[in-house]
Amino acid sequence: MLKEERLDAIVTLVDQKRVIKVNDIVDRLGVSDMTVRRDLTELEEAGRLKRVHGGAQTLNVYRPEELSHADKQIINKSEKKEIAQKALKLIQEDETIYLGPGTTIELLAEIMNFENLRVVTNCLPVFQTLRQKKGNIKVYLLGGEMRELTKAFFGEITNKALQDMHFHRAFFSSNAVKGNEIMTATIEEGQTQAIALDNSVNRYLLIDSSKVEKEDFYTYYNLSDITAVVMNQDDYDMYQKVEKEVQVIV
Repeated sequence: MLKEERLDAIVTLVDQKRVIKVNDIVDRLGVSDMTVRRDLTELEEAGRLKRVHGGAQTLNVYRPEELSHADKQIINKSEKKEIAQKALKLIQEDETIYLGPGTTIELLAEIMNFENLRVVTNCLPVFQTLRQKKGNIKVYLLGGEMRELTKAFFGEITNKALQDMHFHRAFFSSNAVKGNEIMTATIEEGQTQAIALDNSVNRYLLIDSSKVEKEDFYTYYNLSDITAVVMNQDDYDMYQKVEKEVQVIV
């Protein structure tokens, strides 16, 4: 396979999978790990894809399929850790908070250590992480139907429980942000998040810059209606776009 053919093949694979690991490209194309990494660097410099930890992701604005939970865990992990550390500073002892689904929220849960805190979540991995914590963190998992792709509970049972709860702070994520719109892949999950946000005094969106100027199926909230967006600092252009609508913590 000629180099240009190989580069085109890599871009096609990335666009098809939305995110792909280096090892998967090696297996599919039968080339060396070093060659793939060199090609990914060249393709990123040419603006044809985005390098992420362990692989690459597409630059297509509107992805036809939502990424799996496992795929999301490998994307922009260092940026997500940075965001989680910033979000941690916003939480105070003795508060009642809501944590939505998402790999960035999971990283926040991993570093939470409080003497007295009440946490409500509809995300199974967040619940499993927090219930292992020392101290007096009371964690409640909302029931309902679980969406396997995101490990999040949603639907009438979840929403009915949320309607009667009130929070000092809510921390949530999204698949895409464009203009004033916060978007996700399904109406059902979006409606659940919107109820939690409506019942919270302070609302914080945790996203890395790769979500900005992207689109997804369902708009469930507006940037202008939240307290702040918590982002990574290394992409000035992207957080400047968000800052037009709402405060950005970087």
